[in-house]
Amino acid sequence: MHFSNHYYGHADLLARFCGEPIVERAPRIHGVIQHGWNIGDGIGQTKTVDGMQIFVWSEELRRRAWSMGRRNLAVIGAPWAYLLAMEPESADAPERAGTIWYPFHGWEKQKVMGDHGELIKTIRRVEGDEPVTVCLYWQEFQTKPVRDLYERAGFRVVCHGWRGQHWARREPEFLYKQLAELRKHKRVASNRLSTAIFYGASVGCEIAVYGDPMVLEGDDPASGGQERLRRQWGDLHGERVDPALSAAAAVRELGIDRMLTPPELRELFGWSAWHDR
Repeated sequence: MHFSNHYYGHADLLARFCGEPIVERAPRIHGVIQHGWNIGDGIGQTKTVDGMQIFVWSEELRRRAWSMGRRNLAVIGAPWAYLLAMEPESADAPERAGTIWYPFHGWEKQKVMGDHGELIKTIRRVEGDEPVTVCLYWQEFQTKPVRDLYERAGFRVVCHGWRGQHWARREPEFLYKQLAELRKHKRVASNRLSTAIFYGASVGCEIAVYGDPMVLEGDDPASGGQERLRRQWGDLHGERVDPALSAAAAVRELGIDRMLTPPELRELFGWSAWHDR
């Protein structure tokens, strides 16, 4: 199976939804699943081969991917949507408090460049005396000088775990941890419109996108970058965003209205024959 299908525990989560047995890891998916929200074709730098099926989250992503030359596309909804279907919020959940803040991060091949000290000042100005949890990507979390900055500012600092890479450092519980954290908070915020913002909006968090957006080392400007983000999704930026707009955007961008049934997913993933044995 393409190693990116294991990112954030996606394959295991979808196998659970479909009632598929997991022996060490989920059964092989015949194709590649979009693993995060982006303004391009949903796949980005993920390497595919000709003819490979591509599973995107939403109709918006399908149209963008088609316009960029991708073919063999199927809309299935984000794995996050299936998690929400399996893990509804408890009726007696404790009252939410504070903001969970996701600083823009790099990844294994690209570092993010920016001033975390100045970002902390901005967060303090906007969030005031409300409690703030800062969730760092594993790279920034393991970079002690960066983590120390946020901890010294008085923020609670967490990490949801490893993303996974080349079948190693798999974290099947990643999204479950993220869901638990989001449901503790009234607000979710970041310095870039990102996957976490849409996840937060989908579970009833108020959203905010503000502060220095920082720069990704060697970023490819082909998709339009930060300028396009603000131009196309301008109504989702700011220190306060209309909850009705953010909730609708989450449904649209995560494909929550495009979820499939277990039999439909099994057929697409090539699990039907396996399941019938």
